[in-house]
Amino acid sequence: MFKPVSFSLLFIAGILSVTKNVAQTVHQDKPFPQDYSIKFYANEGMNLQQVIADRNENVQILGKDGLLHPENGRFLYPGSIRTDNSYRFMKDKKIAAIGSYQNQNVYLTESLILSNAWAGTLFSKHTLSKASIFTGGNDFAFLISDGKSLQLVKDSKSIWSGNLPDDQVLDIVFQSAGNQFWILGSKSLYNLSGAGNVLTKAFSGSNFTAFDLVNKGKNIAIGTADGYLLFDIASKKQTGAINNKLPVNKITALKEVNNRIWFGSDEGAFALRADGKFDYYYGERWLPGNKVIDIAEGPKNSVLILTNKGLGEIVFKTMTLEEKALVFEKQVRQRHIRNGFNASRVNMDRGNLATGYMDDSDNDGLWTSMYLGGEIFRYAVTKDPEALQNCRESLDAMERLYSVTGIPGFPARSFERSGHVKELSDSERWQHSAEKEWDWKSTTSSDEIIGHIFAFGAMAELVDDPAMKKRAVALIDTVMSHIVKNDFYLIDFDGKPTMWGKWNPEYVNAFPINVGDRKLNSSNIVAMLQTAYHFTKKEKYKVKAFELMNKHGYFENMMRSMQVIGKAPENADEHSKHMSDGWNHSDDEMYFVGYWGLYRYAFNDTLRTKYKQQILDHWEVERPEKEGAWNIFTALTGVKNFDLKEAVWYLQEHPLDLIDWGIKNSHRKDIELIAPNFRKQTTKEVLPPDERQVQRHNANMFSLDREGRNGDAEYSAGDIWLLPYWMGRYLGVISAPQK
Repeated sequence: MFKPVSFSLLFIAGILSVTKNVAQTVHQDKPFPQDYSIKFYANEGMNLQQVIADRNENVQILGKDGLLHPENGRFLYPGSIRTDNSYRFMKDKKIAAIGSYQNQNVYLTESLILSNAWAGTLFSKHTLSKASIFTGGNDFAFLISDGKSLQLVKDSKSIWSGNLPDDQVLDIVFQSAGNQFWILGSKSLYNLSGAGNVLTKAFSGSNFTAFDLVNKGKNIAIGTADGYLLFDIASKKQTGAINNKLPVNKITALKEVNNRIWFGSDEGAFALRADGKFDYYYGERWLPGNKVIDIAEGPKNSVLILTNKGLGEIVFKTMTLEEKALVFEKQVRQRHIRNGFNASRVNMDRGNLATGYMDDSDNDGLWTSMYLGGEIFRYAVTKDPEALQNCRESLDAMERLYSVTGIPGFPARSFERSGHVKELSDSERWQHSAEKEWDWKSTTSSDEIIGHIFAFGAMAELVDDPAMKKRAVALIDTVMSHIVKNDFYLIDFDGKPTMWGKWNPEYVNAFPINVGDRKLNSSNIVAMLQTAYHFTKKEKYKVKAFELMNKHGYFENMMRSMQVIGKAPENADEHSKHMSDGWNHSDDEMYFVGYWGLYRYAFNDTLRTKYKQQILDHWEVERPEKEGAWNIFTALTGVKNFDLKEAVWYLQEHPLDLIDWGIKNSHRKDIELIAPNFRKQTTKEVLPPDERQVQRHNANMFSLDREGRNGDAEYSAGDIWLLPYWMGRYLGVISAPQK
């Protein structure tokens, strides 16, 4: 715990110089594989069974009534599945199974193996009338099965026939090395050598469900009802124990695609990573349905996941972080700018981007401040006139928050056209403006104000447009004059402080020392006063800041370690107990946004050194979250270790699809749950962003489930992704794209 530091020590600039920072590591922005999904929904009753793709990138699906194909799908705009009439006479064939041979589509009927490739010359008869399983071997020989019997045919001649003793056939694969077929039963693995057509049992087990050749043909991966195992072909033995720490242990499909093992289950699909962990694809962010029926290699490095409700094509596109940023820049401008605000799109019909509307929010000012901050950093790095225009339009919206209320220095939470606001659930917050046909939202909170000061400060410092600089400084002065004049309260239309706009010592120091708001409000108000003084040079801001730090203990509040923060003691007031029932991630957001002005515009080097200690202390407790924004904000202190790798992980792993789909992870067997705790951390290791719910920085990154969502909203990338990326670029810890 830090003792109060005297006014004179803190007031003198430069007594202690800042330690020269060691050069920070820079992430070289090289292309990485970005995954996203293209979904194709099936009509009810199609009864999807198999999926294949040929060398021409034509995808075919087998359904109850014959061949189908996907149509008109692209990222965020789902397609459908309809009857495939490309070869009109195929509808006369009763197709029982489809497969791929030499990258061409091949079909199995009750009496034939045929294809439209090779000029239609593949037309081989068989005698298993109920055959539903087949695969091709060397020189157009095909092994087929009806689940009981096996038959090897070529050119309409039966070369060999047999069956699995005491087992049923589930699937067949061919291995060209050794010219041999592998046959999976429900409790056994058999080998049929192509040389002498000798059927040999290779391995026994139980509850087998699916299999494939993997690891360049060295192993066979066998899925079971409780995990999967590896069979070593050379030694004819199982390699290691069965792996049953999977996202879902009951395997319904298994396929190696592009050197990765993919698994299907009744609760989504997952792929094995090089580190032994899994990438999990659950819910409509990735798949039309969660019951996986079949998996196949798709066009252009994609993976086809056939489900009970349609087809999900998981596409892997190589891109740099900057290219990803430009995708998100377009997303924001096309669907998330409401009167200059950075807004969410809500009331959508199951992810349909043509539906819904851009909604007003309690935090329009904060979300827009964070987006505006990102665009300021973008402009500072690139000098792109589009970025400058984006800044100008959002500044217009932010500036109008102050004029629309008619209250000197008091900004609205938001504003909207008159007419509909009385219908809103929070209609009591809305007030009529003197500006005709406009209403504004009252009860503005402290998180709005700290966001404003962050964005206005960054603009005043980094944007080389004199008019915009002047406006930004004027807004800083306007709101801070209001706060200082009103004894560190934000005064609403009714002449009373808003619920959260309170930085007065009587309010702040009423909290026990371990309640977060005591530390947070102290940190935020000092950051805001420093920013106001830095750009206006008005002494009142400096004097008040030192008065709060020394006379009222705000410096001690600020420097108190985050390790102290916890639940209020039993004898505390009810408000303190309510405010400390668990870790508040919105507080984290306010802290880190405030750290820009706290550290960058510190009154002197002595304070800057102390502020760095405060920021790093906070960062230490946040590290398990691997939160991209908090790691990048920490980099502003110049510290060498700020988890750059984790920040880049956040940026690369973040989904391109920001629609609020349902997410579920609590059932997974590959995660390690930990005991309930004050931070509400549920797992030992945080899951990647593309396996979690879409959420802003003020949410718990350890939330496992978000059920009941059906694509009814799309979040903006403006504050979620663009802010940490462009800030990283400005601070020089993320490079420009590298070839």
